[in-house]
Amino acid sequence: MANRQIDPLELRRMVESGTNYSEIAQHFGVSVGGVQQAVERIGLQRRNLRHDKFIPWKMAKEHNQSGPTTSLRQLSRVAQGQPVPLAKMNSALRWATRLHDAHLDIDYNEETGFFEKPADEASWHIKMVLDDVDRALNQ
Repeated sequence: MANRQIDPLELRRMVESGTNYSEIAQHFGVSVGGVQQAVERIGLQRRNLRHDKFIPWKMAKEHNQSGPTTSLRQLSRVAQGQPVPLAKMNSALRWATRLHDAHLDIDYNEETGFFEKPADEASWHIKMVLDDVDRALNQ
């Protein structure tokens, strides 16, 4: 690709708002690698996030973009201090709060996907998720 200028202030704003690198690349007309280099130059490297605490199941490929997976991934980002667009965070919080308030939990089966079940106080996954998010938001 042509050597294009990436405005560092606009890049910072986009990264901090949670815009993914491919969207940033399209915006500036550069490659994803160009975005990665520009991010490194201004010291904004994203730390590698791990979602295995929030998504502890071995997932079948067809379930990777399901609603529960997406919501759990967004909430994991929030809990790890990463920026998440407000609309996505609110949607994920509404979903998790609905489960919590109904005393339900989420579970997963590789063949059928996610399902709701009565919560077990000793291993209530959604409660742990919401507790971690609450701690991150109220630090």
